[in-house]
Amino acid sequence: MTKQWVAPRPGGSEVLESVDVDVPAPGPGEVTIAVRAAGMNPADTKHTRAADADAYPIAIGYEVAGVISAIGPDTTIASGGGSVGDAVLAFRVQGGWTEELTVPAADVFAKPASLGFPEAANLLLAGTTAADVIRVTRASGRDTVLVHGASGAVGVSVLQQLRLVGARVIGTASAGSAETVRRFGGEWIAYGDGLEARLRDLAPGGIDVAVDCVGTDEAVDVSLALVADRSRIVTIAAQRRAAAEGVPMVGGAQPESKAFRDSVRQRLIDLAADGALQVPVARTFLLSEARQAAELLESGHPGGKLALLP
Repeated sequence: MTKQWVAPRPGGSEVLESVDVDVPAPGPGEVTIAVRAAGMNPADTKHTRAADADAYPIAIGYEVAGVISAIGPDTTIASGGGSVGDAVLAFRVQGGWTEELTVPAADVFAKPASLGFPEAANLLLAGTTAADVIRVTRASGRDTVLVHGASGAVGVSVLQQLRLVGARVIGTASAGSAETVRRFGGEWIAYGDGLEARLRDLAPGGIDVAVDCVGTDEAVDVSLALVADRSRIVTIAAQRRAAAEGVPMVGGAQPESKAFRDSVRQRLIDLAADGALQVPVARTFLLSEARQAAELLESGHPGGKLALLP
């Protein structure tokens, strides 16, 4: 038996419960991971608020890092090889807020030695989302890119990945997060009243691409005002506005996005291993403190990534 956090009914942090579950032995093509860190993402509790009624209870957590405790017969992990005792990370999984779980080996990768378990457990959901918005907007080194919410987990990964291609990036954030934007390769600008005018002054040559990581009306309105080609505006949060304005919205459940995100996992791990893609972890919690950690996550101001440690 192992401890696992679930949502037994619709809701956020307030409904989460720790339950005892059996961990099945891995069959062919499966791996069991003793979890050393479970990643935390806004999607973890966002999705438990809106799922179909027959989906509950829902096991929480999409990414983990840990050590292989068992491996199925004739099984190789996604990065090759795989033996009991190897340090690994896994994404996308279901029920990662746990002590141990059995997952498809196709979603398991060797953990770089240079990456701590909390960082490894938080690399791929944000990283693949960032890679996906860059794909959709066709951002390149010739572009000036505006990133709304640049100090958040996805925004920070977007900044770093765009820095690698040589794009000029301007990122909105609060004054308290200005140094975070600059640290990861962006030019900071404060959101709020007068944002459009300030951006026109800062980028008189224009904005080619806009990435919305926050979903506010300000982010969408300013993007529409400054970017001529609506196909080069993308949001990960403003579903209603995206539909109304005819701009792309990406999500991991979309078949094209899912396939692309799965395809770039190893590349992002390699970048992190080389130090070209960092994961700023603000705080760790014991697994038993998952509800408290989820409350901080839902506040919208965790200050960086959070991880649960069994």
